[in-house]
Amino acid sequence: MKDTLHATILGAGLAGCEAALWLAGQGVEVTLWEQKPAHFSPAHKSAGFAELICSNSLKAERLDSASGLLKEEMRRMGSSLLPAAESVRVAAGGALAVDRDAFSARVTELVEQNPHITVRREEVISIDESQPVLVATGPLTEGALAAEIARLTGDSRLHFYDAVAPIVTAESLDYDKVFAASRYDRGEADYLNCPFNKAEYEAFHAALVSAERAPLHEFDQNAQAAPDPDAVGKKADTVTVYEGCMPIEIMAARGADTMRYGPLRPVGLTDPRTGHRPWANVQLRAENRERTLYNIVGFQTNLKWGEQKRVFSMIPGLENAEFVRYGVMHRNTFLDAPRVLSEGLYLKDHPNVFFAGQITGFEGYMESAASGLLAARSLYARLTGGAYMPPPPDTMCGALMRYLTTENKHFQPMGANMGILPPLEDRPRDKRLRYMAQAERAVASFQRWLDGGC
Repeated sequence: MKDTLHATILGAGLAGCEAALWLAGQGVEVTLWEQKPAHFSPAHKSAGFAELICSNSLKAERLDSASGLLKEEMRRMGSSLLPAAESVRVAAGGALAVDRDAFSARVTELVEQNPHITVRREEVISIDESQPVLVATGPLTEGALAAEIARLTGDSRLHFYDAVAPIVTAESLDYDKVFAASRYDRGEADYLNCPFNKAEYEAFHAALVSAERAPLHEFDQNAQAAPDPDAVGKKADTVTVYEGCMPIEIMAARGADTMRYGPLRPVGLTDPRTGHRPWANVQLRAENRERTLYNIVGFQTNLKWGEQKRVFSMIPGLENAEFVRYGVMHRNTFLDAPRVLSEGLYLKDHPNVFFAGQITGFEGYMESAASGLLAARSLYARLTGGAYMPPPPDTMCGALMRYLTTENKHFQPMGANMGILPPLEDRPRDKRLRYMAQAERAVASFQRWLDGGC
């Protein structure tokens, strides 16, 4: 008689539920631990599983969109949450949006009625490495469990808040204005530079200090910076200041020239259009090895997304920039994935400890669920003695995995976007046609991966 396979999953969010249902479908006996309702994080209100905290939108369904492509790959992996979402969808144009309470109830029902899943509604404070365990406890992991994860990964490899600058696509930049250079021509020209003249800078500064900021969630407040420059390191309006990740709009409010002596300093640079040093300069740093994505250095921000698009498009060379991620500053517990996670989503130094969900650096609802499927497949390979390889990098899941596990000293969470896919050899000029060609290539590659036994 075949031995019964067992797995433990911590957390019944999107990633944990997706992983539990997939493993149960393979005949694995799953113990799923969930702290609710005995203990709630600052953001969770319901005892149900797969609770959607913010938006009820699971984003676009079109294949030629990043989120649509991700959903297609999830369907092919055997997602349980996508059919659940489709069964409780609400009208949202081309997006998949759900009745959040009905969605949570449906996922909870699927999990609790599965004969291979045992639910334990208790808080977990330690991790048992004696058998494979999947940690999917989400971006608000705290207390004893966060301390346990920090012990396993090293204290400096677990981050507790996001301070993220916007990311733009390389192909959307205006290279008549943007130039590559390092300060004083030292080393390789690793940065792209966006030079301001005085009038451009003054208009940008005025727009930035008057731009509308996003409202704070209570659980985000300790990851924010306060407007009071004298309150550094102190409590101010219940918001704690972190000087090293100050929002650019707060820095701008300190004075007209503050940014010019900070992240917008022009020293050591010459604008090739004028032959002179710019009045101010914004630097862009490559976000991936292929240099298809760039982040705006030093532009951590709490502006509303529409305001980011409006104001940051005033940066010379970014007038028509495509933003694949807007800046955020909020509470977010996540691993320094490139340093601690293997491509099988387990810890390099503790191979029985797997991770999935936003705590890994996958950002977004569907991204979290997809990571649950990937981690479940990897864990199943461990249980059965099989080999696991991640999806190819020309697929959306594979591109996200490559981003997570590629060395990056400035690592920050990432969601699905077309910019992380490798470029096409024969690249259509029309963006929609280009995205469709990338998506079709990805689907074919993903199916070959599945057919090969991954």
